[in-house]
Amino acid sequence: MTNIERRDAGLPYIADEEVYAQYRRCRALLNRLNRAPFDDLELHKALAAELLGKSENATINPPFYCDYGFNIHAGKNLYINYNCTILDVCRVTIGDDCLMAPHAAIYTAGHPLHPAARAAGWEYGAPVTIGNHVWIGGGAMILPGVTVGDCCVIAAGSVVARDLPAWSLAAGNPCRVIRKITEDDLAFYFKDKRFSDEELEEITRARAGLGL
Repeated sequence: MTNIERRDAGLPYIADEEVYAQYRRCRALLNRLNRAPFDDLELHKALAAELLGKSENATINPPFYCDYGFNIHAGKNLYINYNCTILDVCRVTIGDDCLMAPHAAIYTAGHPLHPAARAAGWEYGAPVTIGNHVWIGGGAMILPGVTVGDCCVIAAGSVVARDLPAWSLAAGNPCRVIRKITEDDLAFYFKDKRFSDEELEEITRARAGLGL
């Protein structure tokens, strides 16, 4: 097997010239995105569509960093804020209507524990899956092999090393579930600050189309 075939099969691999050729294609696109005029939002969206393996209406605020791009499979309306990183040496699946706050990161890449194996150039990837309607807070990190359920909110600065069930508010290092997100949370937009009745009516009208 080639190293690309080993990588894509989930086996340990060494980044050789064929692997680096794929890096270079991605970095050329990232160079265009990260040097694009800051106010040209349509160009940002067009480059996001070209960079990501699968997406619909994705928005990336540069700078953004990834390894390949084609391993990122996003649903509708992904929003990636400034200075985010996705190390996609294997598949990263992201559902609909997800948000990544500034400096958030998703890592599928890893290296062996023993230094001799690392020095020999071996590395690996473990896929990450993010459900629908997930908000990853600023500076949070999703580590290799993790699955995050639908509608989770991950607090800023968290390090997610284990799977999170759907509808969880989770925080910390290591990240743990703080509590479930419930229907009572719908009335509030920040801590104890409530939406107005008119705003709640608008949210309720939009809610039906979201399946929430």
